[in-house]
Amino acid sequence: MKKLILATTALAMSASIAAAADVVRMGTEGAYEPWNFVNDKGEIDGFERDLGDELCARAELTCEWVKNDWDSIIPNLVSGNYDTIIAGMSITDEREEVIDFTQAYTPPDPSTYVALSADVDLGSAVVAAQASTIQAAFVAEQGWTLVEFSTPEETVAAVRNGEADAVLADDSFINTVAGMDGLVKLDREEAIGGGVGMGLRESDGELRAKFDAAIQSMKDDGSLNELIAKWQVSSQW
Repeated sequence: MKKLILATTALAMSASIAAAADVVRMGTEGAYEPWNFVNDKGEIDGFERDLGDELCARAELTCEWVKNDWDSIIPNLVSGNYDTIIAGMSITDEREEVIDFTQAYTPPDPSTYVALSADVDLGSAVVAAQASTIQAAFVAEQGWTLVEFSTPEETVAAVRNGEADAVLADDSFINTVAGMDGLVKLDREEAIGGGVGMGLRESDGELRAKFDAAIQSMKDDGSLNELIAKWQVSSQW
């Protein structure tokens, strides 16, 4: 009887461990509308919430959402605070030196500018961008004056209060602020970045393969394009 109890306990523990192994912690910024943001209920919302939940359902995984500041989002993935990054992160060679990516779930989103005047001369202007983004790297490469901020909201606030003359960000984000408080979208686009994918630790090849298969299935049945159209985050596949 004692052996039976021990065996039953061991099986229960094994089942518990197996169930826990299927819980995937999804790290996101929660501050980059329409990709990801915190809604009025205090919940993660947006394109990537819808996408992540569907990907986990297709991969037969349970999702738990974790909010993390952008500037530490890669280090905290590597250190194990969550299992994926799903946060509007463009796939770049520099990032792939540190983490792995799934296949892209959106095509490259053009980057655009917002300012208080349509006549801003970017070459002599102060351009704001979120730190550690492809936009910040682009501005620096042009030799323009760059100011970096921790959050997208701070970049926009910098233009409003005169610290910067323009903001460069993903077009989908720029569209959420253009027209507010006198902000105008400039008639210029930059083609930077290689599409957006999920970031994972280099050791998590099996998990990456599961999400790759789920992303591909959504591309194949058209549901990914439906989500892209719903949230207007980029062009469609």
